[in-house]
Amino acid sequence: MALNYETMEQIKKIKKNIVGIATIVVVAVIMLGAVGTIGAGERGILLQFGAVQGKVFEEGLYFKIPFVQEVVKMDVKIQKDEVPASASSKDLQIITSKVAINYHLEPDKVNSIWQEVGREYNTRIIAPSIQEAVKAVTARFTAEELIIKREEVKDQIKTNLAERLIKNNIIVDEINITAFDFSQAFNEAIEAKVTAEQLKLKAERDLDRIKIEADQKIAEAQGKAKAIQIEAEALRSNPQVVELRWIEKWDGKTPTYWGQASPFVGIDKK
Repeated sequence: MALNYETMEQIKKIKKNIVGIATIVVVAVIMLGAVGTIGAGERGILLQFGAVQGKVFEEGLYFKIPFVQEVVKMDVKIQKDEVPASASSKDLQIITSKVAINYHLEPDKVNSIWQEVGREYNTRIIAPSIQEAVKAVTARFTAEELIIKREEVKDQIKTNLAERLIKNNIIVDEINITAFDFSQAFNEAIEAKVTAEQLKLKAERDLDRIKIEADQKIAEAQGKAKAIQIEAEALRSNPQVVELRWIEKWDGKTPTYWGQASPFVGIDKK
């Protein structure tokens, strides 16, 4: 059945509408692909046919060529990682530790990080660098010094690690040693040493106490001797003191005998 003129015109209009809609869709897709946004704490790396470009997009709106360019987002906020590390001290004690690190990527150099390392910078750069920094610093101290000078050890590890990571455009903000463990034999030796020092301290305290008590007894004896000496001198110089002492000790009863060379019987008044 042949289509009439009006039907043919309607079909043409429908085709035009479809083409128009398709064109709008394609243009919209292209426009959307040419625009994007970089969020807070991020940077955008521009790739052209997969090759890293020198352009780094900051936070906000960006434009690129659709199907030719691509933007990869990298986080430049402070990140945290925790890495176990093992090393030998200066006196060859095995030390196992855990180092927590706060770091961030250098914002203007994220394109270099992507080109040289990619997203696996944690395992490929940070973890090995922590291991090397811990080994280098731990070897400078004895096991006992690692305990006593822990803050100094931490500062040296941070400095060493920062120097290593900055070469890969990674900035160290802070580190903390969350665990610092020694071998069982060393722990037992430390415990024995602490016990010995405690016993020594107790013995010294006991000796000081004994000396003080002895000094007190000597002082007391010297005081008594001095008092006796003073009283003896008083008796020799003043006979009335003898009578005073006799009166102080008299119980109020008349003595049976009086006198010295020729005693006689006294009268007992009852």
